[in-house]
Amino acid sequence: MDRRSFLKTLGAATAATTALASCGTDSRTAAVADPPKDKMTYRTNPATGDRVSLLGYGMMRLPVEGGGSGRENPEADIDQEMVNRQVDYAIEHGVNYFDTSPAYCQGRSEHATGIALHRHPRSKYFIATKLSNFSEETWGRKESQEIFENSLRELQVDYVDYLLLHGIGMGGEDGMEAFKGRFLDNGMLDWLVEQKRKGRLRNLGFSYHGDIRVFDTLLKWHDEGRYHWDFVQIELNYLDWKHAKEINERNTNADYLYEELVKRQIPAVIMEPLLGGRLANVPDAIAAQMQQRDPDSSVASWAFRYAGTPGGVLTVLSGMTYMDHLKENIATYAPLRPISAAENAFLESIAEQLVALQTIPCNDCKYCMPCPYGIDIPAIFVHYNKCIKEGNLQRSRQNPDYFRARHAYLVGYDRSVPRLRQADRCIACGVCEPHCPQRIRIPKELGKIAQFVEALKQHTDLDDLVKHQEARRSFNPDIPVR
Repeated sequence: MDRRSFLKTLGAATAATTALASCGTDSRTAAVADPPKDKMTYRTNPATGDRVSLLGYGMMRLPVEGGGSGRENPEADIDQEMVNRQVDYAIEHGVNYFDTSPAYCQGRSEHATGIALHRHPRSKYFIATKLSNFSEETWGRKESQEIFENSLRELQVDYVDYLLLHGIGMGGEDGMEAFKGRFLDNGMLDWLVEQKRKGRLRNLGFSYHGDIRVFDTLLKWHDEGRYHWDFVQIELNYLDWKHAKEINERNTNADYLYEELVKRQIPAVIMEPLLGGRLANVPDAIAAQMQQRDPDSSVASWAFRYAGTPGGVLTVLSGMTYMDHLKENIATYAPLRPISAAENAFLESIAEQLVALQTIPCNDCKYCMPCPYGIDIPAIFVHYNKCIKEGNLQRSRQNPDYFRARHAYLVGYDRSVPRLRQADRCIACGVCEPHCPQRIRIPKELGKIAQFVEALKQHTDLDDLVKHQEARRSFNPDIPVR
C-alpha cells in the first residue's frame, strides 16, 4: 500500500485527530536564552536500562510553512527545515525521547519526524509512536498491522523503542467495547506482543483517556501475567492531581493513575503537563501570585517542574512548535529543580482557584471535529474559557462590570466563531462526545453556553432566562431543553 492509499485508509482517524494533546498549546512568546547543553535530567527505565531525558519532544504540533503549527493551519506544509533545526537543537541539549503518532499533523508527523531523526545516529534517540486505529475502518487485523508497518517506513527505522496502544478508554460510556474492537477481537494485542519478541518494538504500553474501567482492567491483566506493560502514558499536572474528577465527574484524578503505576513499578510517561496550554495562560491575578512567589520562573515552568518531580515519571511530553518553547522547557529540566513541599502546597492553592473558575476542560485537541452540523466546538469552548480568564463572563446585570463584559463576550464570540457555527446550532446529536479525551459532555456544555449567550442578547440575568424557558416548556413540552 503506498503512502497516499494508507493515509486514505487511516481516514477519519487522521481527520479527527490532528493532534492528540500530549501537551497542547501555550502562548509563551518571550525570547529565551540558550540553556546549558550538559545539564539535562535523565530517568532510567527499570526494565531496559534506557536513560531517558525528562523532557520528551511531542511531535504533534510541528511548525508549518508561513508560521504557526499544523493545528492552526492544517492545510499548510510542514516546515521540514525548522523541524530539523529544532530536533538538532533538542538532541544537542540532551533530549532523546521523541513521541509521534500516525494521526498527528494530518498524518504527516511520522514522516517529518523520520526525516529529522534519521540524520542522527540511531543510538542518540528513542522513538515512541502509537497504534492509532481509532476509525472502525482500521479495526481489521490487516488494516491495523499496516498502520504499524507504515510507522516503521515513515520513521525510517527497523524497530520502535516505545509503542503505545493509542487512547485506550475512549469510545463513549463503554470504553471497553472500543478497546476490544481495536486490539482484542482482531488479535492485534497478541500480534504486537509477538513483534516485541522479534525486536520490532522494545517497550509496549498504552496511553489512557476516558473509561477508568479499561485502565483498571489492563493493570489487572498485568498483575495476572496476561499482558505486561512496560510503560503507561497518563495525564498529570497540578490541577488534575486532585481535581480532575471535580472539574468533570467522568474523569479520574491523576494521583490515582500515578499511584497505581508506582505500585507495579510501571514507568509513567506524562502528557498534558500544561493542560492544552491552560496552565501557561492562567488568569492575570493568578499569574501575579506565581510571579511574586518566584520572579525568575515562568507560569509554564511551574507546571513542568510539577510534572517532572515524581520519581516514577520517566519523561514529560511537550508539543513544542517554537524554538523559544523548546529552549525554556530544556532549561526547566537542565537540571530539574523539584517542587518542594511548600511549593506543592502553593500550587494546590492555585489549583483550587482554577477549579473555582468553572472553565470547560477543553484542551483544543479537536478530537470532536468535524461536527456533522458544522459547529466549531473547540472554538466555542476556547472563547468561553478565555472570557472567564479575562473576567468577561458576567451572568447578572447587577454586576457593575456587566455591560462592558457583555460587549466583550458577544463581540469576541462573533469574531471567533461564525454565527452558523455557534453553540445555539447544536441539536445534541451526540456524535462528538465519544471522541473527547477529556470526556466532556459536549452537547450539555454547548447548551449552557447557548443559554448564556441568549441571556446576554436579551439583556437579562441567566437565572431569569432559565426560569422563563422552564415556564414555557411547562406549556409546550416540545420546546428543546437548553
